[in-house]
Amino acid sequence: MELGSRIKKYRNELNMSQETLAEKIYVTRQTISNWENDKNYPDINSLIRMSELFNVSVDTLLKGDVEVIQKIVKEDDIREFGKMGNILSILFIIMIITPIPLVKLLGWPGFGIWGIIAVISFTYAIIVEKKKEELDISTFKEISAFMEGKQLDEIETAREEGKRPYQKVFLAIAAGAIMLIVSFILWHLIP
Repeated sequence: MELGSRIKKYRNELNMSQETLAEKIYVTRQTISNWENDKNYPDINSLIRMSELFNVSVDTLLKGDVEVIQKIVKEDDIREFGKMGNILSILFIIMIITPIPLVKLLGWPGFGIWGIIAVISFTYAIIVEKKKEELDISTFKEISAFMEGKQLDEIETAREEGKRPYQKVFLAIAAGAIMLIVSFILWHLIP
């Protein structure tokens, strides 16, 4: 029996409509329908809520469906890594565009504020790097494949592993160059 069938079985045992189940676990009725028809899978939080509602363990709900478990975990990893990437992008954009305005407007205290922004950005960048190591992704191609839910074959993986050190150096140089260019432009634009 597939996960979708189990969800439907437990829902029917409680004489619960899809809409009622959806309300109780904070999703839409369409989401429940998609799960029951195996079009997609619930995330970890939804599985936990359903297991509590149905009064069964998550293991019982999944019943050893290893493939489904792997997909759910991978989807959660993709979602989490996507959020981390968005936060890091915003932090670096703020870090790039704020030093000159802060220094010109506030003087040395502005430089201190920018330093705090930089420390926060670099600390978060370290957290993202640790997550990338955990997921064994580093190069642009590896990250792109991961975000699409795909895997590189052995040859592509070997090629990408060879690129890892060079890409990090290139990205550091590119980020520094962008920051210098933006700083130069802002220095001349802000009175």
